[in-house]
Amino acid sequence: MKYTTALLGAVSAFGIATMAFGAAHEGPRGRDGDVKIIYWQAPSIMNPYLSGGTKELEAASLVIEPLARYDQDGNLMPWLAESVPTVENGGVNADGTQITWVLKEGLVWSDGSPVTSEDVKFSWEYCTAEGGGCAQAEKYLDVTAVDTPDDRTVVVTFGVGKPFPYGPFVGAQAPIIQKAQFADCLGPKAPECTDANFNPIGTGPFTVTEFRPNDVITLAANENYREEGKPAFATVTFKGGGDATAAGRSVLETGEFDYAWNLQLAPDVIAQMEAAGKGMTVSAFGTSVERIMVNQTNPDPALGDERATAAHPHPFLTDIAVRQALSMAIDRALLTEIGYGPAGTPTCNVLPAPAIYASMANDGCLVQDIAGANALLDGAGIVDTDGDGVREKDGVPLKLLYQTSTNAVRQDYQALIKQWWSEIGVETELRNISASVFFGSDPGSPDTFQKFFADVEMYTNNFDGTDPEAYMANWTCDQAPRPETQWQGNNMPRYCDAAYDDLAAQMAQTSGLEARAALAKQMNDMLMQNYIMLPLTHRGRVSAHSNTLGGVVLNVWDSELWNIADWYRADG
Repeated sequence: MKYTTALLGAVSAFGIATMAFGAAHEGPRGRDGDVKIIYWQAPSIMNPYLSGGTKELEAASLVIEPLARYDQDGNLMPWLAESVPTVENGGVNADGTQITWVLKEGLVWSDGSPVTSEDVKFSWEYCTAEGGGCAQAEKYLDVTAVDTPDDRTVVVTFGVGKPFPYGPFVGAQAPIIQKAQFADCLGPKAPECTDANFNPIGTGPFTVTEFRPNDVITLAANENYREEGKPAFATVTFKGGGDATAAGRSVLETGEFDYAWNLQLAPDVIAQMEAAGKGMTVSAFGTSVERIMVNQTNPDPALGDERATAAHPHPFLTDIAVRQALSMAIDRALLTEIGYGPAGTPTCNVLPAPAIYASMANDGCLVQDIAGANALLDGAGIVDTDGDGVREKDGVPLKLLYQTSTNAVRQDYQALIKQWWSEIGVETELRNISASVFFGSDPGSPDTFQKFFADVEMYTNNFDGTDPEAYMANWTCDQAPRPETQWQGNNMPRYCDAAYDDLAAQMAQTSGLEARAALAKQMNDMLMQNYIMLPLTHRGRVSAHSNTLGGVVLNVWDSELWNIADWYRADG
């Protein structure tokens, strides 16, 4: 089968861009002093291969970079590579089984050593090493070999024809790491390499000078950065922790910080802050969905090392009637109005965008139906036998532990959902965990969203770029976090269905945007109609920057900090 650029998934729909940034306020590197960034979810590591958390991906993007990434419009653009390979330019072969990348000439790491194709190959070897628990393994699906015919050329071979061969080494989730630094960190040794994981040597505009987990990262301009005069800032102070309210105030009201990420706040709260006149908000819709994940395994602590693993199915959440009733009881429109206003839209899909991939087959969830949920459970024989207001299934009370990260909007969601679930005979215990811990990477912590030591958990997730192939592969059987993967993986509900895995394999080999969209919708619908997760709100990203910070271009398709090399101090 021959593939053309017109059949390369999101690339055909959204284009291939070239580097074309302005040169505002040109001058010597480091001319604008310090820039202060605040993320109310604090990074715990600077290695995105060992964390699925957005906060780690974005912090690391200041230092380590991919071959190509996506711009603010979802266009694929070269980054460390000279160009984006296509069939037309000879970079992708006719049957889609090989893609050839060529590194830009003269690239060096921040330590001054040359970047070579061996570093690119090693990045694949690192993520796919047995026992390593790579959080981004789906980016390297179907790769059978990475060859390096010379120092600048990388040939990626797939075991199947890949109509969309832009998973490996593309986007903030799949950056290039230095072989010399990580050579002794393969497999089970990966989490033990603290110095490398906290202080990676990179090609990006900044280098780490001090990393304090779950607190502050200080960075300095990379003196070996490939673009003259960039970055404009000599240093970065990257503060983590606190809450979204304090982060918003620090930019919009007090001016203490220059940039605040992900202001997950009620719209009236943001408006009041912005009225102070110190800064402005920027927003855009991408693929972020606030959702509830439904655990298919038993998180009972009595199970010891086997808790929350496939060895022990959940005593009642494996019943589709229970999962469907939980979904029916939720008023998504009210949640979204309270939590996000115009920055959110109620959704019944985990894949809400781009529009070509958005299914309309699940829209029934947009209407709350408490009476219908009660009738469904009654019909399934899941009733309250002892009059305590809580239904039982096979003698097990429907009592849930519902966890999420600490955040005012999320706690509002929890409180409302707890009330609605009580109206259908489900008792809910609420738990909120510091975002730095919940989205952390410590395989020893019992409180991470990967461990999922609860019955249901709520958070937002999205994916790099505009093609959902790798994202939808998150819910294949082998993506379930478990002890042997260092609790890494993206299939938090531990869902496993051979039919779903087959669809993921088909999508990996299917050309044509319409055909790929049909498969993506089918996969989305299988997850939704089995109520493996309960989407709530398609969230726009809202961040803020000071009036004196120029060059900010919000990007919801890649790292939000993707163009920090172009930021500069403007007149406020």
